[in-house]
Amino acid sequence: MVQTPVKKLTFEEFLEQYPDDGIYELINGEIIPMKPTRAHKNVARFLMLAFNDEIRRLGLEYIADKDIIIRTFTDTEEERGRNPEVSVVSASQWNSNVLAYGALIEPIQLAVEVTSTNWDDDYVDKLDEYQRLGIPEYWIVDYLAIASRAYLGNPKLPTIFVYQLVDGQYQVQKFTSNERIISTTFPELALTVKQVVVASQIQKL
Repeated sequence: MVQTPVKKLTFEEFLEQYPDDGIYELINGEIIPMKPTRAHKNVARFLMLAFNDEIRRLGLEYIADKDIIIRTFTDTEEERGRNPEVSVVSASQWNSNVLAYGALIEPIQLAVEVTSTNWDDDYVDKLDEYQRLGIPEYWIVDYLAIASRAYLGNPKLPTIFVYQLVDGQYQVQKFTSNERIISTTFPELALTVKQVVVASQIQKL
């Protein structure tokens, strides 16, 4: 029996067929569901609120939101649709077409990925795609210390990696424990890795 190969979706087709019952990404031409745990969502919500507090406090021209889909490309020019846990976008970019849906094709200012069991996707594939797209700042929030020792060291500790785009290449800083996370997008942000880890277990109302 000859099997008909499944047609790979383009980014536009992915948006047209995007289900309305959850969070999805376009990977290898297929719509793939994302299934975050409550702890995972707690971390993302905590960071989004922290970013929004800074935006309001300092009057920054940014919008921080979740569930924003961005179009990326692999090294083989394959289109992908990524949905960072938290996205920070310039207000002018966001407001240029307020009647459009959430998908963006231009680089956003900051993307945050909270790691889960498929952690290598954040550390390898998304890192390459976000660098290729030209996203100035990218956070990997490994609050469970789930990645390999090649990334986390020994002993493995909850870690936040902050990648800054310098001359088209990401340069990384690694933060653990009570270290304050350094961000060029939010230079006055007073936030430690420990606070983020605690937020995974306790969500304030």
